[in-house]
Amino acid sequence: MRFKTTFRNTIYDTLLRRGWKETLENDWDFYWADREYIYDLLDTVHLENGQRVNHYRNGRELCRKDLLIKNLKRAKRQMDKKASELDSILGSYDFFPVTYILPGEYAIFVEEFKRNQGVWIMKPIGKAQGKGIFLFTKLSQISDWRTDFRWRPENQQVETYVVQRYISNPYLVGGKKFDLRLYALVPTFFPLEIYLFRGGFARFTNSRYSNNHSDIANSFIHLTNVAVQKTSENYNKKHGGKWDLRNLKLYMMSKHGPERINKLFYDIQLVIIKSLLSVEKIIMNDKHCFELYGYDVMIDENLKPWLLEVNASPSLSANTSSDYQLKCGMLSDMLDIIDLENKYVTWVVREHVGGFDLVYRDGNV
Repeated sequence: MRFKTTFRNTIYDTLLRRGWKETLENDWDFYWADREYIYDLLDTVHLENGQRVNHYRNGRELCRKDLLIKNLKRAKRQMDKKASELDSILGSYDFFPVTYILPGEYAIFVEEFKRNQGVWIMKPIGKAQGKGIFLFTKLSQISDWRTDFRWRPENQQVETYVVQRYISNPYLVGGKKFDLRLYALVPTFFPLEIYLFRGGFARFTNSRYSNNHSDIANSFIHLTNVAVQKTSENYNKKHGGKWDLRNLKLYMMSKHGPERINKLFYDIQLVIIKSLLSVEKIIMNDKHCFELYGYDVMIDENLKPWLLEVNASPSLSANTSSDYQLKCGMLSDMLDIIDLENKYVTWVVREHVGGFDLVYRDGNV
């Protein structure tokens, strides 16, 4: 195995437990690296049979905020134009907020904003961990920001943002907002196979939710990113602001009943499937590649799921013992699916592997 990544504690420990050894030579079987490095590697190195890397060549089509929205909008138009039998099973593409890409769609966005004012959220496409995100309610707030050097015509490196209608009615637990971090593994895009991990966690804000405009700049109320919340003086290092997905389900079932909550999580499963179908014919499939995606999903007060983001490099560092156990267990199950150790018969479709369930394969849900 080889590494070229910033954080590697859980994946490194998992591989060592399986008896794997690190090498600096080119006779590796498994290469775990940050996505930009893998993109360069796939363009410059000929991979041998049996070598696997942890990203697809153009995976940014799913994981870069503006490209994700472009592909989701295209899939929605195609479904509206001609729905297939599979589309009737999966349902409509109504699981992402109204979104525009700036600066290219600024004029269209302004028209929509004037028709439907409210709270909007700006996100830079090239940053993570909540960096550069802000909320606004007036065009004057974005106009002041728009005069920043990044948007000047002479600047050839204009920073692209997505602007979305803010989900102002989130489902709350204890008065606090949260989102879900879920994991989906795609060992191949041709045929498309999607494994969804049963585990996961809810990430909570430290402060109680408020939709008052006076609180709009308070990141501890509105942003669930751990990197943001852990800077709060109210951050709890013991549980890290996280709640195990199973415990969240049990809590919600006690409030709404098993039937409604089971339907909610089935709807979330469909959201993940539809997002991957939107790029199925765009991602360059390669037998040497696989990818573990981190999905960020929010639930509103009507128990409707909303897709916020898809991460190609979800954080695998662990800040609590339960976090460490969850991620190491998930990574070990992932390696069983990838099966570089040739433990399993290749032509047998495995529907359940550890904590992963096969939720989609080549048109079958």
